[in-house]
Amino acid sequence: MTQHIALRDQTAEGAAKPDLAVVRDALGVGVAVGLSGFAFGVTSAGSGLGLLQTCALSLLVFTGASQFALVGALAAGGSPFTAAAGAFFLGVRNAFYGLRLSQLLALPRAVRPFAAQWVIDETTAVTLAQPTRRAARLGFTVTGLSLYALWNLTTLLGALGARAIGDTRAWGLDAAGPAVFLALLAPMLKTATERAVAGLAVLLGLGLLPVLPAGVPVLVAALAAPLALLAEGRRTGRTRQDARDGAEEDR
Repeated sequence: MTQHIALRDQTAEGAAKPDLAVVRDALGVGVAVGLSGFAFGVTSAGSGLGLLQTCALSLLVFTGASQFALVGALAAGGSPFTAAAGAFFLGVRNAFYGLRLSQLLALPRAVRPFAAQWVIDETTAVTLAQPTRRAARLGFTVTGLSLYALWNLTTLLGALGARAIGDTRAWGLDAAGPAVFLALLAPMLKTATERAVAGLAVLLGLGLLPVLPAGVPVLVAALAAPLALLAEGRRTGRTRQDARDGAEEDR
């Protein structure tokens, strides 16, 4: 009986979304985003980091937005401390992704430390889009593997070709990373609060860019989340209070 139920569940999962469709979608994301590692390699080398340092960032850090924030701040003359702090705060979001994915994927304990390296925006988006645990595991694995391999390969190629390309700003490659990050972020802003946080972060970051040292505007922009949530909490509290007052008047 148990085997029959398990077989039925597997059949239902396969009917929900074929493995081939999951692999196709995961590879599409992995290849599309992985190619931007070339821009990071060029930008990192242009900011003064060596080949080994650039490749180590992709191998060990492996979170594009944080990597671009780090080398961008260094290229703009920021101190290593502020550059690292900005990259750290951008990377904190992956810890929250991990909390959600750990429940969804339910991976064996021995595998989790290795899977944690692949917990980033793209793998989270692909995983959460799947209807079943089997599809989620497959999407996470294919996206993580393809993106990690291609990102590191293109990082190496970008760092090697940086001298031939010359000034990365003249080619606009320094904007490739932020552009990719915004393209991935925009569809995820579904509620008014999320859009308010994003808009306020942009205003803070761009507004303070001319007056604060490189890397610091990114840190200040992180204040957008608590400020927007505080405003939302007060608005919700007033709405509930008004509703209670109205109910009391009706009585």
